[in-house]
Amino acid sequence: MPVFDHLGITVDDVPRGIAQFDPILRALGFDRTDADTSVSWWKDGETELILMPPREEGTGPHVHGRVGWQHLAFAVDSRAEVDRLHDIALAAGWTAVRDPKIYPRFSDRYYASFVEDDNGIRIEFMHNPPRDAE
Repeated sequence: MPVFDHLGITVDDVPRGIAQFDPILRALGFDRTDADTSVSWWKDGETELILMPPREEGTGPHVHGRVGWQHLAFAVDSRAEVDRLHDIALAAGWTAVRDPKIYPRFSDRYYASFVEDDNGIRIEFMHNPPRDAE
């Protein structure tokens, strides 16, 4: 059982959020459940992700680097999977912040990309195998 049960993210436009998040989360094997004003994606053994509308209109977008949300990293099984998810995100309207590459400041095995949606929500796709798995 994951320590984090769910992660709620507020977005300006839930239908637009669905269009951006759904292709990525489906590619990761998550199922989607729609509610009246929100949507969630779930997968057995994983943390549920929920998108919901703001309580106050006009309070977005989030600005990366300010207090609050930084980014959410999705650990995947290969560099090819990082590349694939990065391409899926771009096709769904995300903006590339950093294209897929090795990040030696983290480790010589750390391969990742970063994308950001219309709300300033940033996610990372990363592959960092254990040293003995090379």
